[in-house]
Amino acid sequence: MKARRGRVLVPSLFAGLLLALCVPPFGFWPLAFLGAALLYWRLAGLGLRARVLAGWTAGLGCFVPGLWWAAAFNWYGAVVLILLEALFMAVAAALVPPRRLRVPAFAAAFTLLEALRMSWPFGGLPLGGVALGQAGGPLLGAARLGGPFLLEALVWLGGAGLGAAAMVTISRWLAPRGRGGKRPTMQRGVDGGIELEGGNGRTAGAIAALVLTISLPLAGALAPSGGVPTTHLAVALVQGGGRRGTSALEVPPAHVLAAQVDASRRLERQRHPPALVVWPEDVIAVGPRLAGTAQAASMARFARTLGATVVAGVTEDVSSTAFRNEAVVWAPTGRIVGVYEKVHRVPFGEYVPDRAFFAHFADLSAVPLDAIPGHGSGELATPAGRIGVMLSYEVFFATRGRSAVRAGARLLVVPTNTTSYATSQVPTMEVAADRIQAVAEGRTLLQAAPTGYSTVVTAAGAVLQRSVLGRREVLQATVGLRDGRTVYEELGDFPVLGLAGIVYGAVVTLIALGAARGHSATGARRTRPPGQPPAQ
Repeated sequence: MKARRGRVLVPSLFAGLLLALCVPPFGFWPLAFLGAALLYWRLAGLGLRARVLAGWTAGLGCFVPGLWWAAAFNWYGAVVLILLEALFMAVAAALVPPRRLRVPAFAAAFTLLEALRMSWPFGGLPLGGVALGQAGGPLLGAARLGGPFLLEALVWLGGAGLGAAAMVTISRWLAPRGRGGKRPTMQRGVDGGIELEGGNGRTAGAIAALVLTISLPLAGALAPSGGVPTTHLAVALVQGGGRRGTSALEVPPAHVLAAQVDASRRLERQRHPPALVVWPEDVIAVGPRLAGTAQAASMARFARTLGATVVAGVTEDVSSTAFRNEAVVWAPTGRIVGVYEKVHRVPFGEYVPDRAFFAHFADLSAVPLDAIPGHGSGELATPAGRIGVMLSYEVFFATRGRSAVRAGARLLVVPTNTTSYATSQVPTMEVAADRIQAVAEGRTLLQAAPTGYSTVVTAAGAVLQRSVLGRREVLQATVGLRDGRTVYEELGDFPVLGLAGIVYGAVVTLIALGAARGHSATGARRTRPPGQPPAQ
């Protein structure tokens, strides 16, 4: 039976909107499960084309609100981006079988396609993903076991479990009563999108899915969390403040640096200054080399005056077409002791892939230079301790934090710059990413931004301090340095994604075997001579 198009589009769109509302800045994390459950129900019994349509519509419902911030930079580019990102959900929906073994296939397919979305094209786009919506919910502890992809998988698994349980209940309620008023345990068919196929199999699948969704976060809460702090460190995060929604072309670099210097003066007046000071990304802009510049001399004096290790974001214009985005570390002596170059660049923000091609379709003057990709783990040995640096966008990628911690980092530091975003949407997503990184790696995380959010996040994912957007502030705290390792830090993404691949492969195999047996049985019935009983 072909479902009417409206019966496919409306529930699918609503499912996507529920998924979007779980992601910051909305942050209603329970809605992720309801959205996933509704999409699971809607895909039941649909043909391939209808499943693609349902998934793509759900993707639009999710990513139109989730990625609308991109329209502030280029509205038609944002439209193309949203249409492309929605296709990942369309493909995932197409991979979900219409009837048999839908619970494991649904969770596996959507997890695998989200992993693909976070890595392709142009290095992936994790913003808008439903895992970010679970940073404020009870699933967060599971990040110690499997990072953000486990959070993602649990949303789809829990949604499928809820959807399957609801479908079993509704199908039994709708089934006609037999003799004595009893309802049959099994009915087959699809009516209005409700698959009337109850039985113990789907009930068991729903129960197993819900048990896993509940038990894995509990196991994560009991899993190794980075250990107890071996030492403590007084830190300060400097936020210069200023107007939001502006680009680097609109605000002179000297004004940004002056705001940071003015905000930092209060630290110079303290009797006991911090041991580590973190400045944001992009607050110092120089020519081809930092060494020998007035900005470098000023930072050296600042570090000596405080007697502190200072980390600051520096951009170096190395040519007329390229620049470096770095985090530079000054020791209390004023000497530069570490430099980290950003590895994971922002496509169409810090560089334009295939610039000559895209120049035919868009004005690229807002991104005049391309960032040179860096290398390395992100771990830097400093007088304040071994720190792991992620620059801005990199905090959305759990592999960057894992790389630094595996190299020995005892504290995570994120100089960032979200000033170009006029609303709180991207900054709140970044705070969610901070929390997931901190839990996944078992490390305290410090984030400094020119206009916010600057944050202090514990290894348990709690936000101890968060600045106000646009305000000049200095956040100060005493944080612990840790040496322990989490399960995710040891194993990475492979267990979750590998298991998802195995599960989906098993589902496909079982469905194929079932189809082959069905064809064999049908053939045997057709070739049996009239009147001959079937073989026993």
